[in-house]
Amino acid sequence: MKAVRVFVAGGSGVIGRRLVPRLVARGHQVTATTTNAAKLGLLRRLGAAGVVMDGLDAVSVGEAVARARPDAIVHQMTAISVAHAGRPDLRHPDRWFARTNRLRTEGTDHLLAAAEATGVSHVVAQGHAGWNGVRRGGWVKTEEDPLDLLEGTPAQVGMEALRQMEEAVLKAGGAVLRYGAFYGPGAIDDQVALVRKRRYPLVGSAAGYSSWIHLDDAASATVLAVEQRARGIFNIVDDEPAPADDWLPYLAECAGAKRPIRVPKWLARLLAGDQAVIIMTEGRGFSNAKAKRELGWEPSHPSWRQGFKEELA
Repeated sequence: MKAVRVFVAGGSGVIGRRLVPRLVARGHQVTATTTNAAKLGLLRRLGAAGVVMDGLDAVSVGEAVARARPDAIVHQMTAISVAHAGRPDLRHPDRWFARTNRLRTEGTDHLLAAAEATGVSHVVAQGHAGWNGVRRGGWVKTEEDPLDLLEGTPAQVGMEALRQMEEAVLKAGGAVLRYGAFYGPGAIDDQVALVRKRRYPLVGSAAGYSSWIHLDDAASATVLAVEQRARGIFNIVDDEPAPADDWLPYLAECAGAKRPIRVPKWLARLLAGDQAVIIMTEGRGFSNAKAKRELGWEPSHPSWRQGFKEELA
């Protein structure tokens, strides 16, 4: 394996903090970005050269990439932490994800332009494969199946931003890693808090599927995609896509909470919006067969059952 220079945009984020030390441990030279100068020390401790960069500023991105002279760029920029986006708001995902949507459109364009200007030939970008497979046919989708645009809902703008990002990265010959719903250190604290307060209900049939992925498994797949110069779309999810009626009661059990209450769809739509109802009742999970076959990847947490139990022990 040849060591390369890797530029991780969003290196201080939830995935970046797990990815950077893995790349460093493999011998790669890493430059990682943050929007907050206070996190430069964290990036140094992880083994990276840290740089402050505004992903929505073309000049900032261009200068940061040019200085780093990377062989590969990894796009992990989002803005859905409480510090950036406030408390989760499924009723208004267009507002909650507004900056993330821009990072997936404008930010992607800035990174790809910087890559072209500096001769970087490989880009890996963060996608999503949690529950958002097209809502027809089977409950588990492959990379050949389209994503759901949630047309007519407040989430449509975010789904279209995701599609735009994928199309741009694929056109540039890169790879899109569609990560499942994250869990791992600190990733689902807000959900667990709601479960313990019995404020995270099952909706209707709760037959909608989701796919999960441990942060460390997402990071390990990303390392493989960088080292193998992977191209195309890969679902990075665990082995067990499951309906909400399975995973949510189990999460409550692991958290030492009472079983979640069940509410009708009309009430959930009123309180939490269309997206929450769709996730719970019509969501589609994803298959990881392609990532296993083509990247040689195996999740160390093959099921959320194991992962939830470990995290909440």
